[in-house]
Amino acid sequence: MGPLSYLPRSVLGVAQEIVRHLLKRPVVGVAVAARTDDGRWLLIRRADTGTWALPGGTVEWGETLRTTVVRELDEEAGVDDVTIGPIVGVFSRPDRDIRFHAVTIVVTARVAEPSRPPKNRLEIREARLFRDEDLPAPLAMGMDDMLAAAQRGEVVFE
Repeated sequence: MGPLSYLPRSVLGVAQEIVRHLLKRPVVGVAVAARTDDGRWLLIRRADTGTWALPGGTVEWGETLRTTVVRELDEEAGVDDVTIGPIVGVFSRPDRDIRFHAVTIVVTARVAEPSRPPKNRLEIREARLFRDEDLPAPLAMGMDDMLAAAQRGEVVFE
């Protein structure tokens, strides 16, 4: 379990309200439904919650979505070889992420196996490849439906 799981819901609610007033707009990010050539899915274990998630993160100022995908796979999963595929969808439900309102663009990608550990171990504990039958659940930040859409080849717009 990560540090956020120990906080009372009321504290998380207050923090969420403060962030909402500071940001005033949703945060744009990407998540990557990444697979190796042999069909294994790439997931990362978050340090804050201890749960597994799709790799990804927020778009930095001046960055394109493509650049964000490549950077996040490098930083979070130690992956250098990336071929970006079709978009899975845009996920914007305000309750998906407990930290803030996120608009997440989910894309598919073909990736090589991770060649090194995550760069920021305070953010990401590990990256690992999973076969369909071994995928952990639930995923962090409501990402189960993102991965399910990618598995089905469905395009989602929420």
